[in-house]
Amino acid sequence: MSTKTVLLYSDDQQVRDRMRLAIGEHPGKDLTVEFVEASSYGECVQLVDDYEIDLLVLDGEATPGGGLGVARQLKDEIDDCPPTCVVIARAADRWLAAYARVDVTLVHPLDPIETGRAIADILHREVAQDQVVTA
Repeated sequence: MSTKTVLLYSDDQQVRDRMRLAIGEHPGKDLTVEFVEASSYGECVQLVDDYEIDLLVLDGEATPGGGLGVARQLKDEIDDCPPTCVVIARAADRWLAAYARVDVTLVHPLDPIETGRAIADILHREVAQDQVVTA
């Protein structure tokens, strides 16, 4: 079983709690997730710098630094940026997510089945890429 570290970013504790519950500790039968949390833009960037993060789950509605802006900045500044998932309020905002080079978008309210599947898929892709690089 593979254990992955997922960073949850939102200025709202309730949103981070909903993201954690929707993802679950085992989004895939062979995956275990450990969560770290950031409540501010600066804290989010610092955690990415300090820890080996496997996936960023960012609140697109966070203030003052929204998840789309965080995703775009990290993709621009980090060569080997972890994959990003941004939770947005409106499906129509997916074009903004594409501009920010977000890997996956989910829409509030989070559906646990869809969320778990999306998170497992992106983490499995990362495991497969890691195996190709080290092989």
